[in-house]
Amino acid sequence: MVSDTSLTFRSLVIYHYTRGEARVGTCELVVKRIKELCRERAITPNGLSYIAGMSQSTIKSILNGESLNPGIVTLKKLCDGFEITLAEFFDTKEFNELEQELV
Repeated sequence: MVSDTSLTFRSLVIYHYTRGEARVGTCELVVKRIKELCRERAITPNGLSYIAGMSQSTIKSILNGESLNPGIVTLKKLCDGFEITLAEFFDTKEFNELEQELV
């Protein structure tokens, strides 16, 4: 059992994978949702950076999984760019079925 509460998301994924519990975590779902919304609206990552008022490097970092924990303010800016609420962003089958991550 892991007792260090300061583990990063990436280490949680590795932990679950090595225990034979490979499953999708929250950060992967956030990236998947952003890509899905971009695809639905025919928005490129550069276009998203413009409409969300964020740098291209920030968008790239999130979409490439380099940003392990995009904050709520960042997600709110993305939602504003997509013209949706945070509730709409997270209202998907995958998020609704996401298991609680306890460490």
